[in-house]
Amino acid sequence: MKVKKIPMRMCIACHEMKPKKEMLRVVKPKEGDVFIDFSGKAAGRGAYVCDDPACIRKLRKARLLNKTFSADIPLSVYDRIEEDFLAKK
Repeated sequence: MKVKKIPMRMCIACHEMKPKKEMLRVVKPKEGDVFIDFSGKAAGRGAYVCDDPACIRKLRKARLLNKTFSADIPLSVYDRIEEDFLAKK
């Protein structure tokens, strides 16, 4: 019997490796704003964050998306990510 390998991803806030299913995917499409991809299938550059309020806060505090996507991400995007995250909880 073949054991299915669980895809692991690293959180950009705490650098912990966790199963992809337990993480939130933040996507930066070619054009348009960065957003949380709850389906995990949206087109664009993806970054993963723990499904944890502390990591979501750290994302904003250190402006980690700017570093990850090598782009200037407006604070309004961080606000929306926090709101979407809290709405999901």
